[in-house]
Amino acid sequence: MNGKYVVGFIVTSALMAGAAIYYLQEYAFYRTIDVASPAAEIRLVTVDGSVAEPMLVSSDFEGIDADSSPLRYRGCFVTPMTLGLMTESYRIYERPTPLIAPSWFDCFDAEQIGADLDSGAAVAFLSQENIHPGVDRVVAVYPDGRAYVWHQLNESADQ
Repeated sequence: MNGKYVVGFIVTSALMAGAAIYYLQEYAFYRTIDVASPAAEIRLVTVDGSVAEPMLVSSDFEGIDADSSPLRYRGCFVTPMTLGLMTESYRIYERPTPLIAPSWFDCFDAEQIGADLDSGAAVAFLSQENIHPGVDRVVAVYPDGRAYVWHQLNESADQ
């Protein structure tokens, strides 16, 4: 009879711990980014790398960030800038890897963005190198003006 209580306690504890971990990973630390905040300002590094120029961003910017990790930054927006102008003016980012966003942030589909970057349907640009030590800000842009931004580890983080 006592074994049922012990097993019940263990199972209940495991379920509660699992629910807490899920909540912490998906919701707890994230905050939305206001379009007027400095975190919503997207810059692009010029081809020669001398300057990071502000990117034109629509007012419908949606973004999330968290103080718990620099890799939790994500954003979705539209830009009026043409992809042809951007590829001639700004540095293309080698090996872009969009990171999975929380399930409730549905404008950012990392798997689709990654597939589109691999196929050439979108182009990735360097927004800011070492925005945090070992972390770059990357922007992926589609020909129709849709754009997505995220942070990812760079080569210096691998060392």
